[in-house]
Amino acid sequence: MAYIEQSLSKGEEIHEIYKLHWFSKIPMIIWILLAIPTIGLTLIVAIYEWLRLRSLEQGTTNKRVILKSGIISRKTEEMRMSSIETVEIDQSVYGRIFGFGNVKVTGRGISDVIFTKIDNPMEVKRSIESVEII
Repeated sequence: MAYIEQSLSKGEEIHEIYKLHWFSKIPMIIWILLAIPTIGLTLIVAIYEWLRLRSLEQGTTNKRVILKSGIISRKTEEMRMSSIETVEIDQSVYGRIFGFGNVKVTGRGISDVIFTKIDNPMEVKRSIESVEII
C-alpha cells in the first residue's frame, strides 16, 4: 500500500497523484547501457535508480501536499493546504520542449515542497491551486 494512502486522516481524500516525466528515467537507461561494456557492474546502479524512482510518491489530498522518498528508509515532506502561499514552476528550455519541470510549493515560514522532473508542471500547478480546502 502506498504511503499517501496509508497516511490519510479522517475525512481526508486523495485529490491527485503526480507522475514523473519519462526524462527522469534517462539516468537509469544510461546505467543499463553502460552495463554491457562493464560486464554488468553498473547494473547495480541501474537497479538502485529504478528502486529510487519507484519508491517516490508525489501527490495532493484535500488537506495536504505530500512528497515521499526513500527505498528502505522513508523521508516525507508535507504541507497543509491552508499553509500554501505560492506555487511556482521552474522549467528549462528542454523542460518546455518536452513537457517537464519542477513545481515548488512555498508555505509560511521556510518550508518548501519541490516536485522535481514532474510531468506537465502547469497542470500540476493548476491542480494544487484548485484543491478545495476542508
